[in-house]
Amino acid sequence: MDKDGIDLHRIPHKSYTDSGFHGIEFLPEDFRVDPNETTMRMNEKCSSLPAEEKGIHIINIRAIEDIGYVRTESTILNSFSQDPDANCKYGLYFRDGKKKVDYILVYHYKKSSFSRTLTRRIHINDLGARSVKHDQPLPGKGGEMNMDEKEPHMDYHEDDKRFRREEYESNLIQAGLELERDEDTKIHGVGFVKIHAPWSVLCREAEFMKLKMPTKKVYQIHQPNGLLRKINSVIQKITEPIQPKVAEHKQQTVKRLSYPFSREKQHLFDLSDRESFFDSKTRSTIVYEILKRTTCTKAKYSMGITSLLANGVYSAAYPLHDGDYEDEYVEANDRKLLCEEWANYGVFYKYQPIDLVRKYFGEKIGLYFAWLGVYTQMLIPASIVGIIVFLYGCATMNENIPSMEMCDQKINITMCPLCDRTCSYWKMSSACDTARASHLFDNPATVFFSVFMALWAATFMEHWKRKQMRLNYRWDLTGFEEEEEAVKDHPRAEYEAKVLEKSLRKEYRNKETEKEKLTWKDRFPAYFTNFVSIIFMIGLTFAIVFGVIIYRISTAAALAISSSPAGRSNIRVTVTATAVIINLVVIIILDEVYGCIARWLTQIEVPKTDKSFEERLIFKAFLLKFVNAYTPIFYVAFFKGRFVGRPGDYVYIFHSFRMEECAPGGCLMELCIQLSIIMLGKQLIQNNLFEIGIPKMKKLIRYLKLKRRQPVDHEEYFKKKQRYEVDYNLEPFAGLTPEYMEMIIQFGFVTLFVASFPLAPLFALLNNIIEIRLDAKKFVTELRRPVAVRAKDIGIWYNILRGVGKLAVIINAFVISFTSDFIPRLVYLYTYSENGTMHGFVNHTLSYFNVSDFQEGTAPNDPLELGYPVQMCRYKDYREPPWSENKYEIAKDFWAVLAARLAFVIVFQNLVMFMSDFVDWIIPDIPKDISQQIHKEKVLMVEVFMKEEQGKLQLLETWRDKDKKKGENCNNHSPRPSVSHRGSVSSCHSCHVEV
Repeated sequence: MDKDGIDLHRIPHKSYTDSGFHGIEFLPEDFRVDPNETTMRMNEKCSSLPAEEKGIHIINIRAIEDIGYVRTESTILNSFSQDPDANCKYGLYFRDGKKKVDYILVYHYKKSSFSRTLTRRIHINDLGARSVKHDQPLPGKGGEMNMDEKEPHMDYHEDDKRFRREEYESNLIQAGLELERDEDTKIHGVGFVKIHAPWSVLCREAEFMKLKMPTKKVYQIHQPNGLLRKINSVIQKITEPIQPKVAEHKQQTVKRLSYPFSREKQHLFDLSDRESFFDSKTRSTIVYEILKRTTCTKAKYSMGITSLLANGVYSAAYPLHDGDYEDEYVEANDRKLLCEEWANYGVFYKYQPIDLVRKYFGEKIGLYFAWLGVYTQMLIPASIVGIIVFLYGCATMNENIPSMEMCDQKINITMCPLCDRTCSYWKMSSACDTARASHLFDNPATVFFSVFMALWAATFMEHWKRKQMRLNYRWDLTGFEEEEEAVKDHPRAEYEAKVLEKSLRKEYRNKETEKEKLTWKDRFPAYFTNFVSIIFMIGLTFAIVFGVIIYRISTAAALAISSSPAGRSNIRVTVTATAVIINLVVIIILDEVYGCIARWLTQIEVPKTDKSFEERLIFKAFLLKFVNAYTPIFYVAFFKGRFVGRPGDYVYIFHSFRMEECAPGGCLMELCIQLSIIMLGKQLIQNNLFEIGIPKMKKLIRYLKLKRRQPVDHEEYFKKKQRYEVDYNLEPFAGLTPEYMEMIIQFGFVTLFVASFPLAPLFALLNNIIEIRLDAKKFVTELRRPVAVRAKDIGIWYNILRGVGKLAVIINAFVISFTSDFIPRLVYLYTYSENGTMHGFVNHTLSYFNVSDFQEGTAPNDPLELGYPVQMCRYKDYREPPWSENKYEIAKDFWAVLAARLAFVIVFQNLVMFMSDFVDWIIPDIPKDISQQIHKEKVLMVEVFMKEEQGKLQLLETWRDKDKKKGENCNNHSPRPSVSHRGSVSSCHSCHVEV
């Protein structure tokens, strides 16, 4: 009998055949159910059925067996409402329209063809479902089927997944969460479990996680006075047009005191609005913590949500976005606001609403975009100085004496052939354009720019540390280390599975079970594989660079015998450009390959925690991608032209290919071309086109797959998708490692070889202006909402940045000293110049060679190509002339220049390092006003607790005084105690105290 007095097990067939449930066959009237079993009821909160139909509760469970219904002692409610989506805001709330969806679990199930039109929405009651019995069979499983067609038999694997889900979800309910299932979606064969955390669970977990929440106490933030206040006011008015129009970005004059949440001290917190006290980001974080620590005990291999996802029990797990963002009439939400004021190319000139980003995505992602914003801002002065240095090179191009001498047709300098046999003699004036272009980047200003960029890198790091402390204060992350220690990282699913496998092997051998852990012996094969694989991939990168070198040499020789005069005149430019493009394509391909290999190598190591996994992955990926990106540049900067030998005694590769030489103006111009093409190509193709194109392509593929798999149903086609269905079609969040990695590689391009390419900061700035909005749009519109993660810094990336900054000082010292002609010019100017000018410098750097000393078979095939016989040719090196006693030996000038180069490296490196450390020392890590505010917060918190204790003491004293007064009144007014004839004791009725 139900509450309306209807016997649910004896309903006549004719009483419900005319109901609105078409396609559902109800149980026959002779069906008997054990009284201990639970019946399925309708969700009356969401049902839109008329009152006279509410008595129909029993339906054929077999017809909806694929729902995944579990026979339990709890009350499981089915909703068959005609239009229930309006109340739940299309998936943002439960079917009752009151309980907010905090998290979504997605799973696949096999769906029978005849039950597709059945509405499947099951609400698991949060009260009754806490005592779920999983040892009972599914309802209706053993009875007869009243249908003509048979259900497809579920295989063991699918049954195992379903049982794991049932147990896991019941454990979630026991943990206090409320669940609601939905299988009536537009995505065929995909079910969704909506999770809601009630207030009591949120309070419990917030206390366990030590989340700092705002209290009732409000205090004034320290504001500058006098001149500083006026300056800040002027700056605010000037920058007002570039400020985002969000409430979170406005300057705050007051701040609420925050304190780790405690249920015993709820009176301290501002609970005026419980609905907004825990925002959606915090709610999803709390639910995710519960999901991670909730386990399946029946399924020994499942240890939390991560392993369930890995084993395919669930296909996805994610929090929901706040709502739609595209429609003009969409209800205002944080996602829509972020899309308008942040993830929009039209607001590229505005500051980022970092506080809103943190509120929506969490501290870790907020810190990434804050760091990217600081880095982009710091590129502005670096770009301005780089442009000035470039313009200085342009302005002084016609005043550069060495390039003027190289371009002078009157100075008839005949150069030795660039290759054997096919190449002939050539005039130095033919390299005039290269020499003039080299001056743009090889001038005294580039030395200043190298020093400036080293100091810029140190200043950037210090500025970021100060900005990070301000964010920690604003976001209540001070003292976060203790919280991190209190809440330990959960072991990864793969680690638990490996430990379980080890314990099972030991149990099989020794018949004993004890707590196991992975030792270095267990990981040794993985470590050995890592070492061999990394060495192999680094060797592969070197081999590819060597192959490109062979291509350059062979192509130059082939173009030298070309019949086209234009082809012969542009050999160097053609070879350099095509080789750089090949390098770029190889770098982009290997970047993707190395990223996948680094992840695989980290996975086979089986790190215990997610933090350890991330750090190991970052180290491997950075090492491989650093070598991949910079090896071709290192070759041009430090190896090309260093081991060529001399005419008559050249160095050969495979006894056939002669090593490359630098141009007469040096290799710096070629280094500039190499750096610029690789940097711009990576940014344009890999960082932008790939980031835009690949997610859209994946989204299109998923859409086409779902459309092909989904049956045609006109009723469902026009039905609006639920929020969790829309988010399911988005790309999963893969972490911040790729985002940081591309910026760190770019930071290397900006700092490591900046002496050869002063415009690198400018191109990085232009790229980052687009990159910020591109990443923002990707996070807001293309990706599922990630779980918010608390973090107070950018982690290992900061150490990598510092390492790159230190390495940049050393590399720029060597580039200026060995790659450019800056040191040889100084040595000539102050040692060998007769008149104190650079006149004669080009002739001083060239040595003589007698053409009669060519090795057999290496002389030019056409020695008269210039129109006259050549007796002596010149080549760039410091060697003795052929008429000397020690002909072709290294001259003393070479050793003088080498000593000056090494001295410059030592002086430059130590001077710049000292200046960087001085900048680091002189700028405090914590701003003074922030340290004062943190101290003020601690003092205020002590005052709050002191007042609370004083209030408690006063209350106790008041109670004691009242008790004392009552006792005195009783003593003054009570009669003599006498025993009545019945033996009763008289009492003082005025104070109700027994005497």
